[in-house]
This record gives sequence, structure tokens and C-alpha cells, in this order.
Amino acid sequence: MDPVTEVTSSLIQTIMLYLGQARDIVALFLTPGWRLYQVLIILALIALSWLLKVLTEPRLQEWARSREGWPKWRLRLLVQIRRRMLLIWFSVLAWLVYLVMQQITWPSRSYFIGLAATLSTVWLSIGLAVQFVRNRSLRNVLRWFLWIYATLYFVNALDEITAFLDRLAIEFGETRISALSVISALIVLGVLIAGARMLSRMFTANVRKNQDLSPSMQELTTKGVQLLLYGLAIYIGAEAIGFDLTGLAFLYGVIGVGLGFGLQKVVSNLVSGLIILLDKSIKPGDVISLGDTFGWIDSLSARYVSVVTREGLEYLIPNEDLIANQVVNWTHSNHLVRLDIYFGTAYDDDPHKVRALAIEAASGVDRVLVQPKAPVCHIVGFGDSSVDYILRFWITDPTGGLTNVRGNVYLALWDIFKEHDISIPFPQREVRMLKDPDGTAAQPARNDDAAG
Repeated sequence: MDPVTEVTSSLIQTIMLYLGQARDIVALFLTPGWRLYQVLIILALIALSWLLKVLTEPRLQEWARSREGWPKWRLRLLVQIRRRMLLIWFSVLAWLVYLVMQQITWPSRSYFIGLAATLSTVWLSIGLAVQFVRNRSLRNVLRWFLWIYATLYFVNALDEITAFLDRLAIEFGETRISALSVISALIVLGVLIAGARMLSRMFTANVRKNQDLSPSMQELTTKGVQLLLYGLAIYIGAEAIGFDLTGLAFLYGVIGVGLGFGLQKVVSNLVSGLIILLDKSIKPGDVISLGDTFGWIDSLSARYVSVVTREGLEYLIPNEDLIANQVVNWTHSNHLVRLDIYFGTAYDDDPHKVRALAIEAASGVDRVLVQPKAPVCHIVGFGDSSVDYILRFWITDPTGGLTNVRGNVYLALWDIFKEHDISIPFPQREVRMLKDPDGTAAQPARNDDAAG
């Protein structure tokens, strides 16, 4: 018989055995006597607790809304209490009935009521305690695990369930994997990874507050600590459940070869990310240009860099591209950025006056610096239809956009040129109809002219 069939057969036999025991227990409780009376008392307490919950929950909610000056943790505690009013009322009533019956009758006649009171109190305590876990999925898993464990413990069924799970095993030679070992491994690893995650968050928060470290060093430090903590959690968890890691030396070699051939890009991006963090060539907040992508760096990751553009698009650029390609870092050493715009005026306009007006127009635009570097304007050539100029100005906030500030400068030039009768030429075309000596029309001759 193969291992899977053997485990399945054992599981079916065990389930049938427990179903028979459960049927006997139900028949025992339905037999007239104090066991049945205790069950009826517990059901009556549940009904009474539900009625008290319906009556008191609206009043508690109304009273909580009037506590405006209370701290948030108190209000959250009231919310959790309101959600568990049924369990609270049942615990209080069950303990009162249990204590009274302990005094007026034999202790055995109130055993199940005391057990119900104990379980309800433990369930209530667990439900409130796990609220300190912020992750919802982890909180739900932890709550249900503690509820099941506490229930089995107080009904004295923990040893039987443990033995049952240990019997559900598959053996391969000298290796034996049971359901109990798998559950234990998941619990140990879950606890260790949750602890590593909590420590990692605390360390990251402290590093972010340290103003002496640059953003690049902060990212490098936090990534290194996270890798160390998670690695230790997995290693300690494997050792704690008796998993021999030394036997996987050959597997490690195979995985290493696979990484070398199949994951070259991934490894290259990881190494490139480490280089970027170490040489501080780029950091969060820098404004960069890479090909057609222009934006500011939002975050640095182990595999990619997040770049957010002015359009709100987020580009995930692999770290390898930032190492291998040319990157323009507009804010690497300082935040001063020079912008150039080109324009032309008619030959009839005084170039000295045009230059002065252009500098005056640029200086009056928001975000354009006047000190320490003021705008300048130069003639760059005599074109076919205009005198060509270049206007240079400086800004310190490239994250605010480049196109918008250029547009504002162009608009200021338009306004000031209109005000001082400075004309901006544009190409024009003349078509002349020539006649032959006999008076017939000839083919039109075209002459391109660019009048101002």
C-alpha cells in the first residue's frame, strides 16, 4: 500500500471513530438529568444575553458618540466592546449562575456551566488582545488559532488531537512528515516572520527619523536589516522544527547555477540597486530624465526605481537601465536648473531693446530666479526672416514642471512685445503670375519671402 493510500485509510478510520464518540456524547447529553439541565441553562443564558445586547448596545453607542474629547484608543476600545456585547453578557451571566450553583448544589451539577463561562471569557480576552495586531489577515489567523487551541485545552482534548495529527503522516525512507509537524512548522515560522516584520518596521521608523543619514543610506540600511531579520527568522524556524539545512548543500548548488543562468536580469538589477544606493548617484526626490521619461524619483527598490511624471504616471525603471544608460539628474549636486527658449524678432526692431525687454519679461515670471543667477538674453544669429535670440533663465524647483514655466515666459514675452510694438515675424509666400510676350499667361513663379 502506498503512503498516500495508507494515510487516507487511517484518516477515514479515525474520523469514523470520532464520529461514533460524538454520537455517544450527544446521546449522553440528551438523556434526562443534570447534563441536559446544564445544556438548557446555557441555551437560556445565550437567549438572555442576546436580549440584553439588543437593549444595551444602542445606549452604549449613543453614549460613545458623546465622548468627543476622549483619546482615540478609548473610542476604539468602546467599539470593540460594543461588537462583543453578546459574549460579555454571556460571560457575566454564566459566571454568576456558576458561582450560585456552586454554593447551593453539588459542584458536578454546574461543571459544564463553568466550562462555558471559562471558554466565553477566554474567547473574549483573545478577541480583544489580537486587536493589537495591525495586519487584518494575520489578526484573523491568530484569533482563530488561539480560539481553537484554548477550546481544545479547556475541554481536555488537546492531547488526543495532537496524537491524531501525529498519526497523519507520510514516510519516505527515513523521512517522516506528519500533519502535526507541518502545522508546528507553519506556526513557528509565522510567529518568527511576524516578529521580524514588527522589528523591521520599528527599525525603519527610527532610521527615517535620523536626519544625519542620506535617503540612499536610509534605504540601504533598512533593506539590509530586513534581509537579515527575515533570513534569521527562516533559519531559526527551520532549525526549531528539526529541519536539517546541511543536507541541502547540493540543492543550494543547483539553485545557484539556476540563478546564474535563468535569473541574470534579476541578479543584475539587485546588484545595480546596491550600487545605486552606495554611490548615491540618485536618491528619492531627485528629478531625472531617462530617454523619454522625465519625473522625480518616488522610491528606490531592490529591483527597480519608481519615477513619477508630471502626468501622474509611475514608471518602474529597472536598476540595470540606470547603471548602463545615460541618466540626466537635474538635482544631483544642487537644485539649480537652467532653461533655454528661442525666439526671433524683425530686423526693424532694436536688438538692444529686445534683449532688455526679454530679460524684464522673464524676471517677472514666478519661479524664475533673479538672484543669484538672473536671466540673460543673447543674439545667436541672423536668420532669413528674423534676428534670432536665446533667453536663458534659472529655476530651483524642477519638480514643479518645465513646460509650464517655459509657457509662462513665452506668454510674458508676447505681452511685453505687444506693449512695445516689437514684431515677431513669420514666413509668408508670394505668388506672381508672369506673362509671355504674346500676352498668354505663363506658369506661375513662386518666391518665398518672410516679411515681418
